[in-house]
Amino acid sequence: MDIEKVIRLVEVISNSPLKSFVYEEGNLKISLEKSENGTVTPAVMENGAPVTVPDKDAPEAEKEKTEGNEVPAPLVGIFYAAKSPDADPFVKVGDHVKKGQIIGIIEAMKLMNEVESTEEGIVKEICVANGEGVEYGQPLIIVGE
Repeated sequence: MDIEKVIRLVEVISNSPLKSFVYEEGNLKISLEKSENGTVTPAVMENGAPVTVPDKDAPEAEKEKTEGNEVPAPLVGIFYAAKSPDADPFVKVGDHVKKGQIIGIIEAMKLMNEVESTEEGIVKEICVANGEGVEYGQPLIIVGE
């Protein structure tokens, strides 16, 4: 499913009087529920099994933090870890990256933008999944010694 469709669904439910909404496409099922304070919470099911959706509002103390320098997203869009679906990813955990090395692609407004590393070192963590929507400044990878 296209991430833009999901974002649009959340926006529509947030701005409507509906308390819940279920969307099904093939073997994917998305259930959106609005709480008393108006926050929309997604519940995603694929092939009948629940898919965990990370809580963006979870306290930072609960999230384990990998030591190192973050390489942030330079723009908003969809992150791709490789040139094509069947190609190897640009970087993997354990790889050594140099400043200026391509670490991924962000699609924004139908344009593919290569993302270069702003740090040099060993990739300690890849913070976003292939095909995931990213925000400006959101960490893409963490590079350390």
